[in-house]
Amino acid sequence: MSTVKTEDEITVVEREMKEFWTELKSVYGTEQINQTLALRDSCKESIKVLSERWSKKLKEGDLMIDKIQEYRNEIVQQNKLIAENEKHLIEIKSNLNHEEEQKKELTDSIQQLKEELIKKKEIISSKNKATKERVERLCKSKELFEERLGLEIRRIHNEQLQFIFRHIDHKDPDKPYMFTLSINEQGDYEVTSCTPPLDCISEFQLKVRETNNFSAFIANIRKAFTALSYKQST
Repeated sequence: MSTVKTEDEITVVEREMKEFWTELKSVYGTEQINQTLALRDSCKESIKVLSERWSKKLKEGDLMIDKIQEYRNEIVQQNKLIAENEKHLIEIKSNLNHEEEQKKELTDSIQQLKEELIKKKEIISSKNKATKERVERLCKSKELFEERLGLEIRRIHNEQLQFIFRHIDHKDPDKPYMFTLSINEQGDYEVTSCTPPLDCISEFQLKVRETNNFSAFIANIRKAFTALSYKQST
């Protein structure tokens, strides 16, 4: 029963649709309807074309945005690398400046050492010359000392002079009394040995450094040896 009713309703709707189109054709005409439908189809096609274009543009826009973001990321990375390179360059420049300062200081130190070495060589040369001249003067006085004081002078190792006195001990005239003399780095007389030892040798050494009277120095040592010999024999 319900099925029959549904078929009747469908029949009614179809009849009404036919009547509607019949009435529409009578009012507007078939040509106008066809034009409207064509316009509708044209609009649909235009809308479809525009939709496709805008869809393409939107996709291109998305790709462009992604590309721009990629460029931004690359720029950030490049800026980071530039900052790191600038920092590295500053460190290198600082190290170079420090090395230049050290090089200059080293060069100045070397030059100073060279100048000091030249001065020391000049001083040593001057002292050696003075020492040589003193030794030569002492050697020239050898005959005088031997004749007047019974003294023998010998040149021994390290540019030292050995002074040997005899004829001091009347019991044993050949008994030697001796001391060794050198000239130190300061250019002063220095007694390095004395046989037999004399308590006053340091005093005589100090006096000859002050007065530079070498003859008096030799004479005083001979007198001290003579006094010691006399003291030992009594």
